[in-house]
Amino acid sequence: MNTTDLEARLSKLSPLQYAVTQEGQTERAFTGAYWNNHADGTYRCVVCNSPLFDAGTKFESGTGWPSFYDVIENGRVATKEDRSFGMRRIEATCANCGAHLGHVFEDGPRPTGLRYCMNSASLDFEPKSEKAAAG
Repeated sequence: MNTTDLEARLSKLSPLQYAVTQEGQTERAFTGAYWNNHADGTYRCVVCNSPLFDAGTKFESGTGWPSFYDVIENGRVATKEDRSFGMRRIEATCANCGAHLGHVFEDGPRPTGLRYCMNSASLDFEPKSEKAAAG
């Protein structure tokens, strides 16, 4: 993604989306648009529109943030150690544009045992179309 395109996309983000994706902040639990979303579809990066998670891997974690046990495809989400706030966590970012998404924990369900705990503000949800469902 070129710099001009990235700047244009960033300018369209809400203040919360910008704070989460560009400054690594976190939305409050149970406040995001997708923590309780049960629709079928694809979760995409709010900055670059890269597909990150399939709704079929979303599960109820009880944390108040959308949680997934796997990514839509290897290489879509990058991880790195995060030692902020006196904790050791694994940060999840969009592998395409570097946007902060949330954190990954090792307390998720099978088959992966992972919990990708994401901020709704870092995601866009694309519902599965009726046409695709019928075809």
